Amino acid sequence: MAFETLYLIVSGAVTARRVPALLPRLQALFPTVLTILTPNAGRILSPRELALVPGHRVIESYFDVAILPRPPRGVVLVAPCSFNSLNKLALGIADSLALSITAEAIGRGTPVVIAVSTNAPLWAHPRAQQSVEILRSWGCQVLEPVVDGENRTMAPDEVIIAAVQPFAAVRA
Repeated sequence: MAFETLYLIVSGAVTARRVPALLPRLQALFPTVLTILTPNAGRILSPRELALVPGHRVIESYFDVAILPRPPRGVVLVAPCSFNSLNKLALGIADSLALSITAEAIGRGTPVVIAVSTNAPLWAHPRAQQSVEILRSWGCQVLEPVVDGENRTMAPDEVIIAAVQPFAAVRA
């Protein structure tokens, strides 16, 4: 099934700095890209910086006309997904607009792709592994962090694009 809308959920991982470069590639696949930051993401990346990337819309409120009266069906991409957001999603916690949209997509059965971005100790934490298993059992596609030298980081942009491309209305 093809979708016109992509929700880009950005959490507070350091790799959120990659989002401005990722956005144009996502826009080439989806006619509508709605970007929503978790509260912690604002400590890494400013909504103003994202607003400078043309062609998508930064959603900051439940009252934004782009998602009223109900967010349109679409693919949800959580990139990056921090340790905190990963575990909240697996526990069913939807305490922000970003996590609420993701939780609704899980409940609705629309595609959810989660690109985890954690350091090695957090990735080795038992809760991270349990959360990944839970989210996969619910139908989410989880992209695990990759080794980059001595660190772990979010999957490469090419891997993220390949994960959402099958659901895109526009085939690049």
